[in-house]
Amino acid sequence: MSTIAVLGAGKIGESLLSGLLNAGYSPENLLFTERYQQRAEELTKRYGVRATDPPTAARQADVLVVSVKPQDIEPLLDEVGELVTPDKLVVTLCAGLPTSMFERRFASGTPVVRVMPNTPMLVGEAMSAVSGGTHANESHLELVEGMLGSVGRVVRIPEDQQDAVTALSGSGPAYFFYLVEAMIDAGILLGLPRSVAAELVVQSAVGSATMLREGEGHPVIMREGVTSPAGTTISGVRELEKHGVRAALIDAVEAAHSRSVELGAKHRQETDSDGA
Repeated sequence: MSTIAVLGAGKIGESLLSGLLNAGYSPENLLFTERYQQRAEELTKRYGVRATDPPTAARQADVLVVSVKPQDIEPLLDEVGELVTPDKLVVTLCAGLPTSMFERRFASGTPVVRVMPNTPMLVGEAMSAVSGGTHANESHLELVEGMLGSVGRVVRIPEDQQDAVTALSGSGPAYFFYLVEAMIDAGILLGLPRSVAAELVVQSAVGSATMLREGEGHPVIMREGVTSPAGTTISGVRELEKHGVRAALIDAVEAAHSRSVELGAKHRQETDSDGA
């Protein structure tokens, strides 16, 4: 079994460690890095996985999962760049950063796989999209799909679609939380206790999501199944359309996409200029 090091044990990194352990990986085959000593000790106690520093992880691991914020990537690459060789697999979970940026910083021929997960990884219900870089082959992609499959569902896409995935499913949970928050507030406005409103809305969201996953109908058909002629639901839907909620959601996803492109533009430009 490959030794996997998670470089950056924030929420997503910790969730991946937990998922890998639940999928049968031995703690002896896992490593992680964490800048805060107290949190590192807590995670080691919780999961039995050894904490180490980035250079040691880069030397000892077969698979390096880069799970830091995009703004923290340069210091990390400065630490490990010269230690990453083509016999290792690099898996990046960094939003907006192209595989070409990592390939440029590592030894020639190093395989890199780019992943866009989302925060439902925390409960084993992530939606992750994977894309292979120049040197990643089928076995590399299958290995990553197996890893990510331990914490949710996985799709494989061309890398030029990753910014769209970041905007849609990467940021998507925030949009759902925003809508749930608004619906709970509406329940309070109508006189319901917050706890009751929250339970009503959250369970409705869980049930609706389950219907979408398990049903064969289009969301429009499912919505129509709740919408009776001259009933309460159509009155509510009319208000949503009147206030442009559909258009606002589309604009939100487009804005997130633009930001993802912006995050990666600097690194793509550097890569292009190096190859000129």
